Amino acid sequence: MTDRGEPLLLRQTRPPVAAGIAAALAGVALATGLIFALRQVAPVLSLGVVYLLVVLLVSAYWGLWLGLVASVLSALAFNFFHIPPTGGFTIAEPENWVALVTFLVVAAAASAVAEFVRGHAVEARQRREEADLVADAARALLGGRRLDEGLALTGHRIAAALALSSAQLVLGEPSDTEGRSVYLLRDDGHELATLVLPGELREDVDARLRERIVPALEALLTAAVEREELQAEVVETAALRRSDDLKTAILRAVSHDLRSPLTAMVTSGEALGSASLDAEERAALSRAVVDEGARLERVIEKLLDLSRLQAGDADPRLGWVDLEEVLTAAREHVSRGDLVRLQLDQGMPPVRADAVQLERAFSNLMENAIGHGGGEPVSVRARLVGRRLVVRVVDRGPGVRLAEQDRIFEAFYRSRDAVRAAGSGLGLAIVRGFVEANGGTVRVESLPGQGASFVVEFPLLTVDERASTT
Repeated sequence: MTDRGEPLLLRQTRPPVAAGIAAALAGVALATGLIFALRQVAPVLSLGVVYLLVVLLVSAYWGLWLGLVASVLSALAFNFFHIPPTGGFTIAEPENWVALVTFLVVAAAASAVAEFVRGHAVEARQRREEADLVADAARALLGGRRLDEGLALTGHRIAAALALSSAQLVLGEPSDTEGRSVYLLRDDGHELATLVLPGELREDVDARLRERIVPALEALLTAAVEREELQAEVVETAALRRSDDLKTAILRAVSHDLRSPLTAMVTSGEALGSASLDAEERAALSRAVVDEGARLERVIEKLLDLSRLQAGDADPRLGWVDLEEVLTAAREHVSRGDLVRLQLDQGMPPVRADAVQLERAFSNLMENAIGHGGGEPVSVRARLVGRRLVVRVVDRGPGVRLAEQDRIFEAFYRSRDAVRAAGSGLGLAIVRGFVEANGGTVRVESLPGQGASFVVEFPLLTVDERASTT
């Protein structure tokens, strides 16, 4: 434990013995001179208490043994300079013997009392510092941090408290402990962690660790490990709950978005068997079967795309992609593609991406815009902005509320304004998944009642970067 900034009396490491001897000699000399100055106003025998101040100071700072040395020196000086006959170590009067022996006993007792008080003061300070250390360790291990972070912070705090160059608190037992002090932390005989300190420690520091610090750390670490296990169980439970919610959402989507086209197809197919239908009615029913089949195919494609994205099995097959070809193919893939107006700048550089994934992403964006555009045309604009290629898909629908602009990219989320529109809530989640998988970003810009603009951006490579990828 560091001695800097601490009162000298309470420092754990005492001043050097040589300094104590010098202080005892100087103090005795000073007290002797002071008694010479005071002997005109008080009896000499009663002035012996002046030496007790020296004994107390030496005992407090340098311990009992130097205090006893100061007591003997004081008795000798008192005898030599102040008890008749002076100038020697003989004592003429019996009462002077009694006074000298009494002084020596009192000085020795005072020295012992000073050492006892100092020891208790140092212990009280150590207990306070250990309580602060345990409180800091409790905050680090139980205060919401991850267990490994809490262990690291606790190790730093132990090193600071014990004035060591380092302290390592690790789960289990480290492989390299040669030349270091090792303290095992256990719970009911099971090893929890290991406290590794540098080099050999002083006996008093080792005793403090074994008797007070390590047991407190064992109790805290036991609680921290139990807390970590409980948190892991909570996370697992939350993950299972989210999985159940996802399954429920999928079932709801499947029950509505798959059943509707199936029902229409079955109904139209049954009606086609009627002999009372004319050619025009049969053609209409046939178109309905085809349209609903295409609708069913799109829903299944979305479910498969989302499944691959969530399983992490949608790694793009990168190649140089002409964005105009991708957007044109995406428009052909959606129903009511005649409502999509493409506005593309000339001479746009190619993008390194997966053409199939980008086509799926943009077809979902177009389909979303058509579904919420109220039958109005949808504008798709592509332009070069600095070192970015920016595509905007703009509709004239009701727009997206600010509070929902992040959530609409979540799977199965549908805004309140979108409930009336057809859709499974999968399209925008697939858009974000495929765009980000290809190094791009997607966001929505919208004001309620003024339509929505979905912005897709891709960073462009420099000529050297493009050359290195070919």
